[in-house]
Amino acid sequence: MKNINKLSAVVLLLLGLSFTSCETTDLDLLTNPNEITTENASVDRFLTEIQVDFASFMRQMGRNGNQLTRIEYMFGKTYVNNFEPANLDGEWSRAYADMFADMAAAEPLAEEAGQVKHLGVMKILKAYSYMTLVDGFGDVPFSQANQPDAFPAPIVDPGADVYASVIDLLNEGIALVSQEGTDLEADLYYNNDFDKWVKLANTVKMNAYLTTRLVDGGAIGNFNAIANNPDSYISSPADDFEFQYGSTLIPDQLDTRHPAYSADYQVNGAGRYRSNWFMNLMLQNDDPRRKFYFYRQNDCTPGAIGADGEACASDQESLFCSAAPRPVHYPGDMVFCSVDDGYWGRDHGNDQGIPPDTFTRTAVGVYPSGGIFDSNAFGSATVEGGGGGAGILPIMLSSYVNLMRSEMALVGNNPGAASNLLSAALGDSMDKVRPFSNLDSGATNVPTAAEMDAHATAVVNSFNAASGNAKWEILAEQTFIAHYGNGNMNPYNFYRRTGFPQDLQLNLEPNPGGFVRSFFYPANEANVNSNITQKPNVGVQVFWDNNPASPAFPVAN
Repeated sequence: MKNINKLSAVVLLLLGLSFTSCETTDLDLLTNPNEITTENASVDRFLTEIQVDFASFMRQMGRNGNQLTRIEYMFGKTYVNNFEPANLDGEWSRAYADMFADMAAAEPLAEEAGQVKHLGVMKILKAYSYMTLVDGFGDVPFSQANQPDAFPAPIVDPGADVYASVIDLLNEGIALVSQEGTDLEADLYYNNDFDKWVKLANTVKMNAYLTTRLVDGGAIGNFNAIANNPDSYISSPADDFEFQYGSTLIPDQLDTRHPAYSADYQVNGAGRYRSNWFMNLMLQNDDPRRKFYFYRQNDCTPGAIGADGEACASDQESLFCSAAPRPVHYPGDMVFCSVDDGYWGRDHGNDQGIPPDTFTRTAVGVYPSGGIFDSNAFGSATVEGGGGGAGILPIMLSSYVNLMRSEMALVGNNPGAASNLLSAALGDSMDKVRPFSNLDSGATNVPTAAEMDAHATAVVNSFNAASGNAKWEILAEQTFIAHYGNGNMNPYNFYRRTGFPQDLQLNLEPNPGGFVRSFFYPANEANVNSNITQKPNVGVQVFWDNNPASPAFPVAN
């Protein structure tokens, strides 16, 4: 992991950034003497801010996708209400008003100074950001973006065209970072190891080819051309692309901690809910990673079986649904309301009020948020507990890449290769997660490497024994589990691309409307840009999604 003190120093001395837990404005700049102005502008100051804004943007977009795929809990009763235009303002602003605007200002300065590596890093981050925007919104401004004098109301470019430009930007970025040039003053991701920036760029290309495989006959071949050269992409945890958070908290001024930690480790208790479906999936599979992902504040969730094996009484005051009948549209084997062993979360689309449960609901754990490792202690998530929030935002990991390759192998009717790659993905995921227990000095009963390997072997054996859709179901579930806390669109894209897993918990509302195939354009953009027409609904499909329209697809709506 990156040096936490280095990050804190960079943030404090160069930018004075505020890392907060707000969903739409986290990492906003405070008004301060360190803010970039015409007088103090430099490429390095811009690029430090760009890197931080990139992490914020990717985290927010990834969280949106994770709520839709039940990796995270989704509050809204219907899909339209949960993702209405105003709810997407922050993500759009972070990309266009902050990151891309800073790039537009920094690029001429870098060109004049011959800072080719700075230019290359900016192009790679820009490419990844635009690909993420297309995955989320479909057609977006590109050719006329961030040119306010010439194009005050930029048009949207077709998503396919933006994707093609993304590949061009990545190739340009690779060429630039491969040249001789000055290092970045603060490389918050790879510490000026530009071979790793090249690997990231090639990996993003692989991701683009995987995503477009349904509509591009050459995508699989392009993907495999890179995959056949393991030295060219992120094939080892040593090359993982992640953002390191700090542990600094100055109330009302600065919070460098992981935003999920900031939301849950408060004097008033945990501020968020975890997804019941996701916790139950890991519990039923006895996945040892759950002890790292989740921290249980209590040992007995009303209406479930407690950690001691005894039944927990219903408690309508602290968990409304524990005394309510099962929704008639829920199958009998679908988790509802309560998860065993003290895991306390919420069902998909539960928009009820907040009961007095902030000190009993499950909080984020030590991975990736820097929280408390779950040692069966069942205590409160204290303000400075566990790793103090010094977690990471995993953006592109080697485990993700092996899962991508496993999908391509399964598409190519090569289950043996898919199995081997799934095994490699699980191995990398376990190896990534396990050392995080060291962040919590009080961690006990940490699963051994042998125990975690045994679970990975059991999953792969189940995959080998499965046939047809059952293989896709296992690959989908493992893709979702490995991506917990991720800062990318991979699980959401996987779900729209394949329709798996098909056993997702249904929305609590029997008629939640069609699944979100793309997000509305943000209100702040659609309301003022005369060249953007707001979408009629969230069923508008992005260019690479040629599956049946909602509600027929995906089936677990």
